[in-house]
Parts: sequence; structure tokens; C-alpha cells
Amino acid sequence: MSVGILMLVHTALDRAEQVARHWRRAGCPVVIHVDSNVPQKTYDAFVASLADDPEVLFSKRHRCEWGTWGLVAASQDAAELMLARFEKVRHVYLTSGSCLPLRPVEELVGYLDARPGTDFIESATTADVPWTVGGLDEERFTLLFPFSWRKSRFFFDRFVEVQRSIGFRRRMPRGIVPHMGSQWWCLTRQTLTAILQDPQRRRFDRYFRRVWIPDESYFQTLARLYSTNIESRSLTLSKFDFQGKPHIFYDDHLQLLRRSDCFVARKIWPYADRLYRAFLTDAEAEQNRQEPNPGKIDRIFARAVDRRTRGRPGLYMQSRYPNLGWENGVTAGKYSVFQGFSELFKDFEGWLGRATGAQVHGHLYAPERAEFAGGQTVINGALPDNAKLRDANPKAFLTNLLWNTRGERQCFQHGPHDTPGIIWHISRDPNAQVSVISGAWAVPLFKSNATFADLRAEAAALQKIESRMLDQMRSPDAKARIRIWTMAEFIEAPMEPLQLVIDEIGQSSSHRLAEAPVMEELAGFGRFLQNLKNQGMHPYLMGDFPVEPAARSARPRRRRPYVVNK
Repeated sequence: MSVGILMLVHTALDRAEQVARHWRRAGCPVVIHVDSNVPQKTYDAFVASLADDPEVLFSKRHRCEWGTWGLVAASQDAAELMLARFEKVRHVYLTSGSCLPLRPVEELVGYLDARPGTDFIESATTADVPWTVGGLDEERFTLLFPFSWRKSRFFFDRFVEVQRSIGFRRRMPRGIVPHMGSQWWCLTRQTLTAILQDPQRRRFDRYFRRVWIPDESYFQTLARLYSTNIESRSLTLSKFDFQGKPHIFYDDHLQLLRRSDCFVARKIWPYADRLYRAFLTDAEAEQNRQEPNPGKIDRIFARAVDRRTRGRPGLYMQSRYPNLGWENGVTAGKYSVFQGFSELFKDFEGWLGRATGAQVHGHLYAPERAEFAGGQTVINGALPDNAKLRDANPKAFLTNLLWNTRGERQCFQHGPHDTPGIIWHISRDPNAQVSVISGAWAVPLFKSNATFADLRAEAAALQKIESRMLDQMRSPDAKARIRIWTMAEFIEAPMEPLQLVIDEIGQSSSHRLAEAPVMEELAGFGRFLQNLKNQGMHPYLMGDFPVEPAARSARPRRRRPYVVNK
């Protein structure tokens, strides 16, 4: 009977009974505190279920709300009852109703018997603990906290602000240095008795009653006054996420818990039947003489936190749509966007698909529908071509397309007629390769049969839209690989930029282009642009496009005679 168990219970009383009987089978006395929020009828039934064991006792009930003094008061009363009724107890181990022993209790008893004067309690000064969440480190000891953080968050925050604004600071009791740590400790009888019978206990209690989350600092601080040998660690495996909330262990964590070599773990899901069956059945208990080492599984928890906070590149879960700049990669893979190419070249999509082997779409953000490759109406991941669904969230449409087709390079067209908002996201995506022939939108207008007045109005509107798009691409925030040519400079030597774009896509082995796309007939295009100018619209995005093509001399140049010496 060298180890006594304190249990703080507030829910899943059937599991608490099961664990209490497990402790008792190993000869450990148990003192249980049940939260006063538990209905009296439920509490009476729970007491009656354990009435057959005289070494299972129940302490005075307190209201135990997270972050409040009630948890400390409950631990104090349970510990006093344990020390008064069981004189042979050398160590007192504080647990919760959701704690589960992972190793045979005899191993824990033997481990503590070999260390009779050692206190196991995580205890570090506020300057040395990196795990505090909520913005209160030293201030939790110097300010007052009369309001509940969970139930009265507004008043809690406002009262903290008022105290900060007037410079209020509480006077700390003389002789103590605030320490923090896990509330699940295992203290020797000598240390625990000294804390509970300290002549200044009333003064300490009055001070810590208004400390924020006192169950993580009361015993952790006072143990430093009386303990002769502190191991600053808990024998209970307790993991927390980036928000300070405890990880819950389920049935599929069985092997993970075994690898930890810890004596006790929390928080166990009350319906994890496999865990309770595996660890509370002596026949299945494995002998393990290893030192408790929760660090062995820290890498797994670190990966889990990273996955939860950063996610996978390009994957946006329903439960986590990150703020701008918080995402772990805007999209799932590299892709290419072409603006003006399908207007300047005939069957550009077919040529690009043959040249690169990539999946080449038409205008994915066309007004009528998303023009998927091959005329598909639904693509991978049941993504439809419906324009209304797409435009409800253009960014999500793109990220879904790239996530569902990962491993295959995606290429698509874009232009001033298309949904403009997506360009802002594309230009800030490092995975994007954007190639633009500015002013090429004028080619379809040139070849149309519309009245010139209508053409002039549409050209002015399209030029204004494309100008805004180019400004977004040239923004200092742009991270995409962006190349912009005016139409005039592109058609002077089109093979060089085409070769550059194809090489960067890199789907197939690098080689010189054997086939060039067929360019639209542009005879008279310069005169068309001049007519727009004459009507008062200045088409400047095309570059310096000549009104008439350069005249070629009709007579061939005569070569001068020369003499060959033999």
C-alpha cells in the first residue's frame, strides 16, 4: 500500500468505477472526488456501486470549472482524506476520471518504491515554459481573475484590459517563486503533508484563489518550498495541441500508447472499449521495465499538429479554410495559364497537348461554362463545368481541379472575357506559370463582322479589363512565374517564346519544336487598330503594331560578279 490514488471525476462514471477497481485489485487505496455539478442522484448511484470496497473513499465535493480554484480545493480535500485514512501510503498519485493505467500497477508501485523520496511534478518558472496558450504568462500571477474564461469571456478580457491600463499588480506572497506545470502529479507523503499543513496555507490559498488556472501552479509552486528531490516531469502521458486543448486517445491509438512506456495516460475517450479492455485486463498486460518516455511519440504528435495547422499543399478542408498567407501551398501542383494564345493561334490547345503531353483545357473561366479538355462536362473529383458553381468560389474551383488531377500538368486559357477575380490568386501562387500576349483579344474582334461602333466599345472595355489584370500580375506580391509579351513583339519571332514556355512545362524530354502552331491571318490587322485610334480609342496593349506591312522590293537584288582563282 505504498501508492494512493486520487481521482477527479466529473463524467463517464462507469469508466471511473472500472479504473478504480483496477487500482484496488493491485492494492492501492483510492479517494474519489466527484464534481458537484454531477446530479445528486447520479452521484449516490456511483457511491453505491463502489460501497463494497472499504478502501474506496469519497471526498467533499466542489464545483470544478476549468481554470478555477475548485480543482485545487478538490485535490486538497482528497489528499487530506488519503493521508488521514491510509498511513502506509508513501506516494500520492493525482489522476482524473479519464486517465487510464497503461502498465501493470505493480510496475508503478515498484518504480516508486525504488524512489521513496522523489516527487514527480512538472515545475518550471514562467520564463522557462513555452507551452502557455492565451497570452498570459507572468500576468496570471499578478492580475485578478474573478470571471470565468469560458463562461464570461467578455468580462474576463475587459477586466484584464482594465487592470493593465491602470497598472494594477498583485503582491506575491513572500518566499515563493511562481512555477507552472502539468496538474497530474505524484508527490511523496512528506511533501504533500508539508504543503497541506503549512502555517501560511491560508495566505497561499487566498493568493492562488485568484490566479488564472491555479491547478497548474499551486502544487507546482509550493512543492519547490518543501521537496528535497523533484523530478520535474509527470508520470502521466498528457499531450496538448497548438490551442492548448488535450489530445483525446481512441481505440486506434493502442500501439501508440504502448510505445510511450508511460504508467498512465489521459485523456481517454470513454467509448474506447479496446483500450480499456487491453490495459485493464491483467492477462494482456505486458511486463515492461522501461523508463517512462513520452518523448518517443513526440514526433508523431508534432507531425499531427503540423498537419492540423498547415494541412497539405493545395488541400482545403471544410473545417479549415486558412487566412491569406497561412496556407501550406496555395495549390497542389504546378500548372500553366495562357492568355492570348488561343486567340492568336488556330487550335492552340491541340498543338500544346501534342507538344507537352499535358492536359490542356480551354477557357476554364469562360462566361458560359468551364471548358474542360476534350469537351468533358465533369472532370476528376466530380468537378462540374457549371459556371455558377465555379464563380461562387473561383479559387476553390482551381484548387479542387489541381488537387483532383495531381501528378498531371494542367494548362488552361484565360482572357479578359473570363472571370477576372482568379488572376489575383494565380499571380500569388508560386506553382503558376503565366504566359501573356497582351492585346491578342483584338484578333477575334478584327475577324468578326460586328459594326465598328460596337467593336470600338468592346475593345475599350476589354483593354481596360486586361490592363487591370496586368497590373495584378506586375504587383510586388506576385509569386508566379509570369512572362508578358505585347502582340507586336511576339509575332516578330514567335518560336523563341513558344520554345521557352514548352521547355519550362517540362513534361517531355527537352527538344526543339518540330511543329509550330498555325497563326491566324493578320493581313489588315494594323489598319484595324489604326481605325480604332481614328475613332478615339487608343489600343496600346498590342505594342507598336505597323499600320501596313513593310513593303518588299519586287526586283531581286543583283549579285556582283567575282573571280575565283585556281
